[in-house]
This record gives sequence, C-alpha cells and structure tokens, in this order.
Amino acid sequence: MDFSPTQEQRQIQEMVSEFVDDEVKPRAAEIDETDEFPWDLVDEMADLGLMGMPIPEQYGGAELDYHSYAMALEEISRGSGGLGTIVAAHISLACNMIYEFGDEAQKETYLTPLAEGEEIGAFALSEAGAGSDVPAMDTTAEPVDGGDTYLVNGGKLWISNGSVADTVVLFAKTDPEAGNKGISSFVVRPEEDDGFIVEGTEHKLGDKGCPTAELRFDDMRIPADRRLGEEGRGFVHALKTLNGGRITIAARGVGIAQAALDEALQYAQDREQFDQPISDFQAIQHKLADMDTKTQAARLLMHQAADKKMAGESFVKEAAQAKLYASEVSREVANEGIQVHGGYGYTKDFPAERFYRDAKLNEIYEGTSEVLRNTIASELLD
Repeated sequence: MDFSPTQEQRQIQEMVSEFVDDEVKPRAAEIDETDEFPWDLVDEMADLGLMGMPIPEQYGGAELDYHSYAMALEEISRGSGGLGTIVAAHISLACNMIYEFGDEAQKETYLTPLAEGEEIGAFALSEAGAGSDVPAMDTTAEPVDGGDTYLVNGGKLWISNGSVADTVVLFAKTDPEAGNKGISSFVVRPEEDDGFIVEGTEHKLGDKGCPTAELRFDDMRIPADRRLGEEGRGFVHALKTLNGGRITIAARGVGIAQAALDEALQYAQDREQFDQPISDFQAIQHKLADMDTKTQAARLLMHQAADKKMAGESFVKEAAQAKLYASEVSREVANEGIQVHGGYGYTKDFPAERFYRDAKLNEIYEGTSEVLRNTIASELLD
C-alpha cells in the first residue's frame, strides 16, 4: 500500500496550493467577516477545473481520481473552511448524486453545467426533525397529473449552498407509509420551479461564506422526468452519496488542521518570551509534535478510504473512520493552535480562532461523530 502521490497528483496539489496561497488565504478573513458567497473565487476555481474534479470529462468534469480530489479539497479547506464546504457540497453531494443515479439525459442537462462550474449545486436531505433520522422526514412528493408531475410540500434545513444553488437534489417521501423505502430523490431547479422558497440562511459559528439555508416547498410542481432512478430508492441514494462525501469532509478536516499547524509553527518561531522563541520550549515543541502527528494520521485514513473507493471495494468503515478522526483532530489541532498563540489566539488579529470555529462543524454535518461510531461498530460486528 503506497500512498505516495504520483507526478500528476503532485502537480494538481501544487496548482491548487498555489491558487489557495495567492487567491484564497488573502481573502479568508474577509469571507469570514462578511459571510458572503465568494462568487469570484468559485468562478476562478471553475476556470481551473476544480468544480467538477472527479466527474468524467464527457460531463464537463476533470476526471480526477479520488486521491487527487481529496488532496485538492484539503488545500482549498486549508485556505478557507467555508470554501471547502461549498466545493464539497457541490461536488460530493449534488454532482455525485446526479452522476451515480441520473440517466443520460439528466446528466447532460443538469450535471454538465454543475461540473463545468457554470452552476452551483446543493443537496437537500436534512429537516428540523430529521437529521440523523432520515426516514423521519416530513417532505412529501405526491404523483399528480396521471404520474407526469410530482407535487412537493415540506421544508429542509441546514442546506449548504441552498440559497445560491441553480440545481438542488431533493429527497422527499413518495410513499409516506413505507419508511425508508418510501423516499425518492429529485432534481429541483429553484429558478424554474414555482413554490421553491428560501426562508433564510443561518447565522453560524463558522463555515462562513457558505450559505446554510432553510428551504420551503409550497405546492411545488416538478416533472416526473426529474426523479433520479426508481421511486423508493432515495434513502439508498443518500447513504451511498454521504459515504463518499465523508472522504471529502475528512479532507476538509485535514486541511483545517494543517492550516492551524502551519500558523502555530510560524508563530512559535516568531514569538519571543524570556529572550527566546517560544518554539525553544519543550512544552510548545510537544504541542507541535502532537498536532503534526494527528494531522498526518488523519491524512492517511483519508487516503485509505479514497484508495478503497477507487478499487471498487467496500469503504463504509474506512470513510466513517476517516471522517470521524479527521473531524475530531481538526478541532483538537485548532484548539492547540489557539493555545500556542496565547491571548492573541483568542482574537481575530490571527486566524487561529477561525480555524477552531470552522473545525467544529466537521463533527456535526454529513454524519455526526456519534452516528459514525455506530457505523464503525456495526461494520466491525457485522
């Protein structure tokens, strides 16, 4: 098992790293402060082919392998956690749903503009009363007009990119009595579908720049040819998609941890106390050593999951472990980064506090740490 990057993978990482250092990092504090969607950076990433990284070229993507995709997303998240979420939700959730479960017409019509970066995608699954418990959702899609149309009513919460998306992958109950076998998935076009309403966006602790929206559907009519796959397969679609998405949330965690480590390392060498850099003190050295060790371990788990996905093997446990560990490590490393900075780490004069706020989300979305531990245990006991 060799996770050493190939020359092509290294070139991709270096290209994205240069973009992040030149364009993203100088804007990160501003994005965090204003919480505005960074359209210009998204457009630049589209020009670089970063908005459809693992999607085949025939549908407008760059057809990168999952190692390259994870490495690129790690770099993007190193610059801005919010930008990392924008890209992960767009590609891993919205694009991958249509690629994996859409028919050819749906891929050509809806996936291609997403992968080319001309449009933004979102994934509408969670509801106020149905987060980890997906089958508890209340949103319904009732067949009408002889089955040619679905009438959608309900609402969704915590939808990344939800207020700016051109295409939303929506999950709704087509058979409310069938539990998880009564959920179906659909393509929704907010500008075309009357009854699609953005109620507002959340004021969050971190992950700024990526709008987290509350959506409502009031007698929203969508044509039947927007359904992805067969009726009743939506729950399976969601699980498979989220499983792959966990690799990229692990990448977001690794990127934030690396950013926190980089800043702490630089600060420790620049900051002097008692007539010497604080990096000379063993207490600080041990913090830096632990931060680096945890970040490297999380990165290896991420690549292990990516490797199994690429090999076509089951990677449910590996993806859950990568996401779980990288999520908790990102918070732990960011916390130690604040400690290394001392009082300055608690102020907005330095990015250390932003890393901590951005890191916390990793433990909550796309599978809470508690649910992931259940998943890992289930795989072990199966």
